[in-house]
Amino acid sequence: MHMLAPEREPAQAYARISDFARYVELTETVREVVLHPPEPDGSLVSEWTVRFRNGLLRWTERDTFDPRALSIEFTQLSGDFLSFEGTWRVRPAERGSLVVFDAWFDLGIPTLADILDPVAAATLRGNIALILRGLLGEVTQAPAPAEQYDGVP
Repeated sequence: MHMLAPEREPAQAYARISDFARYVELTETVREVVLHPPEPDGSLVSEWTVRFRNGLLRWTERDTFDPRALSIEFTQLSGDFLSFEGTWRVRPAERGSLVVFDAWFDLGIPTLADILDPVAAATLRGNIALILRGLLGEVTQAPAPAEQYDGVP
């Protein structure tokens, strides 16, 4: 998912996205975030409760921050998904910032994956857009850069 945030410079957008403690006050989608003390390697364990369709999803993840690259990697340690991992990346845009959110998940129900996975992916995209609006103000969908597809549209 690629979103443009014209009101935020990259460092400011990254700082806001990295400030998980503020998510609850800045967006209604995130119901609770519990942050554990930083690990010796600088990573952080965080516990999330997020509105998802007509219910709540809960999980614990390990977050690895790279402020120089303006990126965050996360991997679920436990929770409602069988697996959930991804990255946040912030890049300069012509005006403001480009925020790239990539995630991979497995709901753990193989027999219903063809039905549930597209619904969950659409809901996740909608939630990320709401979260980014709460964190960054105006955001709009941006096309994925062509180089991401190795020149193949």
